Amino acid sequence: MSMAAYSSYTQWYCEGHLASYVRTMKSSGGMLNLLEGAPPAGDMSDPPVPDLVLHYDMMGGFGVTADLGSGRFSATSRPGNFLLAAPNFANSISIDNHHHIRTIAFPIGYWTRLLENTLDRVSSLDFGALHRGPFTSTIIQSAQRNLWRLCDEEGAPSRLLAQAAGCEILAELCRLVGSPFTSARGGLAPWAQRRCLELMRERLSEDISLDELAAEVRLSPFHFARMFKQSVGVPPRVHLTRLRVEKACDLLETTDLQVTEIAQEVGYSSNQVLARVFLKHLHMSPSDYRRAVRHPVRSIVLQ
Repeated sequence: MSMAAYSSYTQWYCEGHLASYVRTMKSSGGMLNLLEGAPPAGDMSDPPVPDLVLHYDMMGGFGVTADLGSGRFSATSRPGNFLLAAPNFANSISIDNHHHIRTIAFPIGYWTRLLENTLDRVSSLDFGALHRGPFTSTIIQSAQRNLWRLCDEEGAPSRLLAQAAGCEILAELCRLVGSPFTSARGGLAPWAQRRCLELMRERLSEDISLDELAAEVRLSPFHFARMFKQSVGVPPRVHLTRLRVEKACDLLETTDLQVTEIAQEVGYSSNQVLARVFLKHLHMSPSDYRRAVRHPVRSIVLQ
C-alpha cells in the first residue's frame, strides 16, 4: 500500500488544480472534513490519503471511469448516487462532464480508534464492493443532508454533530457490505442516563463530544448514541440543543447579558449562530424573545 503524500483529502483538493472549484469547506477539527466542489470534466485522480472519502452526486448526468480501491469500473452517475474511495489508495478517476459533488472525508486514524470496540471485520475502513461503483442509500443520504444543513446553521460542525453523523454513516456502510454493527438492546441504565444529562448541563458552554459522554458510562460511542435515543427519545445532539435553547431563554429573561455573551454561555460561537437556532426553534430572534417575555403579549412554546 502506498504511503500518503498529503495529510488529508481536503488538503490535496484545496492545494491542487481543483482549488478554484471549491464552493464550501468545513471541518470539525480532525473528525470529519466536508467539502463541496463543482469542477469541470477531466482527470480527477488523487494521491493516496489517510481518509475514507464519500462523494455525493448533487446533479448527476456524468460518466465516470475509475478505480477507487477495489477494481476499475465505468458507470453513469445519477443525482443522489454515492461514490466511496478507499483510504491510502491512489485513485484513478476520469469524469466526462461538469459535476457538483459534496464530499465527506473520514480520517481513518481517528475513526478506527473511536470505533475500535464496535467494528469487527471492517477495521481498516475498507468497504470492498462499495468502492466498485455508484451506490445509493436513503440512510446515508438523509444523514449527510442533515449534517450539511446543521453545519449551515451552526457554522463549523460541533464534535457531537460530527461524531453522531459519522457513526450513522459508517454503520450503514458496514450494513451494506454485510458486516452490521452489533446493535445495543434497551436504553441506558438509570444511573447512566442521570450522569449523562448532568454532564451535558455542566458543560453546556463546551464543545462536548460523543466519545466523552460515552466514556462517562463505559460504552462505545456508537452504542451510547443508540441507547441514549432509546432512553431520552431524541439523539444526544438534539437534547443538547434543547438544553442550550432553554438556558439561553432563561438568561434572556432573567439577566441583562448581551446576546453575544449568552451565545458563548450556552456553547455557540457567535450571536449569529444563536439567532439561527432561535429562528428555527422559536421562530423569533433572541432579542425578540427577550422583549416578548419581559412584556408578554403571547405564549411562546419551544418546538
